[in-house]
Amino acid sequence: MKRKHIAALSIIAGSILCAAAKDEIIMTVNGVDVPRSEFEYLYHKNQQQQVDPQSLEEYAEMFKIYKLKVADALDHKLDTMSAFIKEMDQYKQDLATPYMTDSLYLNSLVKEAYDFSREEVEAFHIMLAKSPSDQETRQAKAQADSIRSVLLNGGDFAELAAKFSVDRASSNNGGRMGYIVSGRFPYAFEKAAYTLAPGQISEIVESPQGFHILKGGKHRPARGTVLVEHIMKMVPPTATAEQQAAAKATIDSIYNAVVANPNSFEDLARELSDDKGSGRQGGKLNWFGAGMMVEPFDSASFALEVNEISLPVKSQYGWHIIRKLDAKAPASLAELKPQVLKRIANPQDDRYDLVDKNLISRLQKKHKGMLNEKNIDALCSEIKVNGLDSTWHARALDPAQLGGIEIARVGKNSITLAEWAATVRPMVIPDGEEAAYEFRRYVNHHLENSLKAAEYDWLYANEPDYRNLLNEYREGSLLYEASLREVWDKAAKDNDGLTDYFNAHKDEYKWTKPHVKGILVQATNDSVASLVRTGLREVSDDNGLKALKKQFVGKASMDRILMEEGQNPMVDNVIFGGDPVTPNNKKYTVYFIFEPKLLEAPETMTDVRSLVTSDYQNKLEKDWVESLKTRYPVKVNEKVLKKVK
Repeated sequence: MKRKHIAALSIIAGSILCAAAKDEIIMTVNGVDVPRSEFEYLYHKNQQQQVDPQSLEEYAEMFKIYKLKVADALDHKLDTMSAFIKEMDQYKQDLATPYMTDSLYLNSLVKEAYDFSREEVEAFHIMLAKSPSDQETRQAKAQADSIRSVLLNGGDFAELAAKFSVDRASSNNGGRMGYIVSGRFPYAFEKAAYTLAPGQISEIVESPQGFHILKGGKHRPARGTVLVEHIMKMVPPTATAEQQAAAKATIDSIYNAVVANPNSFEDLARELSDDKGSGRQGGKLNWFGAGMMVEPFDSASFALEVNEISLPVKSQYGWHIIRKLDAKAPASLAELKPQVLKRIANPQDDRYDLVDKNLISRLQKKHKGMLNEKNIDALCSEIKVNGLDSTWHARALDPAQLGGIEIARVGKNSITLAEWAATVRPMVIPDGEEAAYEFRRYVNHHLENSLKAAEYDWLYANEPDYRNLLNEYREGSLLYEASLREVWDKAAKDNDGLTDYFNAHKDEYKWTKPHVKGILVQATNDSVASLVRTGLREVSDDNGLKALKKQFVGKASMDRILMEEGQNPMVDNVIFGGDPVTPNNKKYTVYFIFEPKLLEAPETMTDVRSLVTSDYQNKLEKDWVESLKTRYPVKVNEKVLKKVK
């Protein structure tokens, strides 16, 4: 369900609660007080949106009708629909986000990223891969812990990397990845690489791919990014000495040709480079930063001046001739900030969780939230023995059994196990240790959600803008659902009601020109047209017409029409004496109108359905409002209304 806007009102409803203790009551609708602050907020907003502003009295009357509709929506419990509740929860969260954002903390993360971006750091790591199997992943973590212990006791990093690391690109080089730049690795990995002292061993760093043990390396100033083009002659690892010599002779020959005529570089790249992807672009590669290319290609590219051409450079893939086209300095803080904030907003970024943890920490202090660790430890002890299953969940739901146990508090409000159990599906986890871990994780998540709910309540009570916008959205959605139920859907689906309305107001629906009514047929030839004509004589309703269309698909088209002269050249030719025409679809050569009728006025409701529907909706709207006025009492405090500016 999406947010809906009611054009006739140009507003969406306000609160049913007073904004503050001293807020005067401007009216009471069905026993619910409307505070002056809510009325003024919506009145002023409405005045800004209107081309011709309404008088206070006109708006007050419209507002009363609006509130009556909301009262009717609540009477029919439209606010209890699951789609409505889900939509409101999402909007509440979205609306609260700016209020709950810690700008200082975000800026500290941005500043940290900027500081990292000013340097390139030499990275060493040993990596143990994760597995789809939870058990194998836990084993990989345990192995990483063991390797780290060996390193802390003097183990050789290079030897252990060669033996255990699954990153073969670095393991054969002592675990050395070369110099890296910030923004290209998971945050936890990057932070460890940038903050370790040379030779220092990190804690175990978890990434989406695995577990890493890093060793601190050297730092150097960041070099930014470069744009180069190259010509490559590949040398396979299995190449013989003769093949290697031939490749070297070839690249030297190409180099001599490039030096003799630098303007030939791109043509030679297209013709001779073994890197066919870049060769098609004249050898041009995408912009890259430190660590994104193999050595010594990386160092050679950065060392060149713009437009300078390198001597042949040997990498693990073969020989390269490089020309530097352009270079960019590292991004400024202002340039980098939106990029970093975008990455932080991605749930896949480690900092996304850090921001959430920072929020929870602040909310715990503000709302005095805490877990009942003693009770949770006791519950975990039992879970470790028996695991989790539906029987345990049933006990957790029952206040007379486990359900009455307090697991957390937010301020003076106690959160019981039964309250938590009602929010989660029964978990079946036979392994006791894993079950206890999952239970504690879910309980902690429940406390976090409870703290956020407490903050939403606090914002509602203390932030007028938040309160007004939330109420505006809530009651606007209720108004839409009520109008859909009482007017729009009812009119659209009530064929009998539409027909009766048309018959009672037939004289109000007139045309200034006669209309032709029938079925316009276009066919590939006369034979098909004859068959279609025969078939149409057997058609009694739209389903029959649909079946006939399917039978002649690709050979003929059939469309019901109701048109006046000038709307369709084929109709004009057949009925109104217009010139013959050629159908737009050239495969059709024949056209005719089956059983045409020339009408001076609408014959049935369907001839003017859209107009009748609109008028019938207006009738239903009027009847609904009159019914609301008799069912729900409204009392306006005229004295307070006059105070509105």
